[in-house]
Amino acid sequence: MGSYENFARVYDELMDNVPYEEWADFILAILKKNKITDGLVLELGCGTGKLMSLLGNAGFDMIGVDNSVDMLQIAREKTSPEFLYLLQDMREFELYGTVKAVVSVCDSVNYITEKEDLTEVFRLVNNYLDPKGLFIFDFNTDYKYRDMIGETVIAEDREDVSFIWFNEYDEESQLNDIDLKVFVQEDGDRYRKFQEEHIQRGYSLQEIKQMLEESGLVFLQAFDEYSNQEPRTDSGRIVVVAQENGKEKQEETE
Repeated sequence: MGSYENFARVYDELMDNVPYEEWADFILAILKKNKITDGLVLELGCGTGKLMSLLGNAGFDMIGVDNSVDMLQIAREKTSPEFLYLLQDMREFELYGTVKAVVSVCDSVNYITEKEDLTEVFRLVNNYLDPKGLFIFDFNTDYKYRDMIGETVIAEDREDVSFIWFNEYDEESQLNDIDLKVFVQEDGDRYRKFQEEHIQRGYSLQEIKQMLEESGLVFLQAFDEYSNQEPRTDSGRIVVVAQENGKEKQEETE
């Protein structure tokens, strides 16, 4: 999984087109519909903490998990000192107790490139959710990598930072290789260049449903992007809502 070691410094600037406010409103509406309006919420792949701030402002106590030291350092500087940040790999994250909901956005789960590993992530989520707690996450589809951004180059030139983003998708492995080159202006006309490689895997909704089932979670709903529309065959990003399963039955037998 990519750690965004250098990209973290310019991440928020280059990702300012991401509609975090809209995403937060969508997530909060789902939580409210399920009578989750306060308490602990965990974000997997929390990055610089933008979504955490929005959910925290809505009254939730936030925990963030990320495997990038640089991302977490920025998050601590920019968000509430009351938030708890954990430097952990989501494939083996550990909490001190359960939470009311788990969220993961901006295709963080696509960095889990093995089905067995993603199933383990889902299993851990089920383990750390309160009874009937919710798991809300998005993922990039195999269609997006194959037909929308595969074999393409994305470039953007701004006043003090620019980037070139090369995508190369292998249909057999469903892996998308991202070669990222970033140029950051320093003194005068001098630019510092750094390069990173990130590998993501595209998944189909059917694959996600199967892994959720294997992990013990219950699939509830899926949406095209962050809308109230059902996923389509050409959906690039899908939002999934799943629910904890098993703890109430366990309590009944004890």
